[in-house]
Amino acid sequence: MLILKRKRDQAIIIGNDVEIIITEIKGDSVKIGIKAPKSLAVHRKEIYDLIQKQNIQATKHSFEDIDRFVDIMKQK
Repeated sequence: MLILKRKRDQAIIIGNDVEIIITEIKGDSVKIGIKAPKSLAVHRKEIYDLIQKQNIQATKHSFEDIDRFVDIMKQK
């Protein structure tokens, strides 16, 4: 993990096209701005984790579901 110290209005560049700007510091809270290409998804970590969990759940199928699908396909 890279740890950097930044002040308000200072920035960090990631790669060639992602810029993270410190916009405000109040107590133990920091507001950041992120400039990134629209083609790059940017999420808060808790949202990203939820998306990953839902993607995993969406790919889980029970053997009963698979058997039912096979039966339906055999009937066609």
